[in-house]
Amino acid sequence: QVQLVESGGGLVQPGGSLRLSCAASGSIFSINDMGWYRQTPGKQRELVAIISSGGSTNYASSVKGRFTISRDNDKKTVNLQMDSLKFEDTAMYYCNAVISTRSFVSRWSSYWGQGTQVTVSS
Repeated sequence: QVQLVESGGGLVQPGGSLRLSCAASGSIFSINDMGWYRQTPGKQRELVAIISSGGSTNYASSVKGRFTISRDNDKKTVNLQMDSLKFEDTAMYYCNAVISTRSFVSRWSSYWGQGTQVTVSS
């Protein structure tokens, strides 16, 4: 079993900052890409930022320059530092990781966290 647990969401004023964290645990052999996605009611889940096991990053154009993704491979964690938050950043944020387990080391599967709400409001 693999679990991803997010933390760090909350209510923040426009222009403020939040830091999201996600920890992976369970019978993990290896982790490939880790990323953050977000979703608002009635819309599709969208990529916010992604980071490879080697540290290469990619961001949605709407957050580039404001958000920073990072990871700690030893701790199996991925973080999202969100600065200069805007009203339109309000969403449920989900952690994602592509993981192979000890039971199936050559099979990569996508796992999701339960989500953490970020609300930007004055």
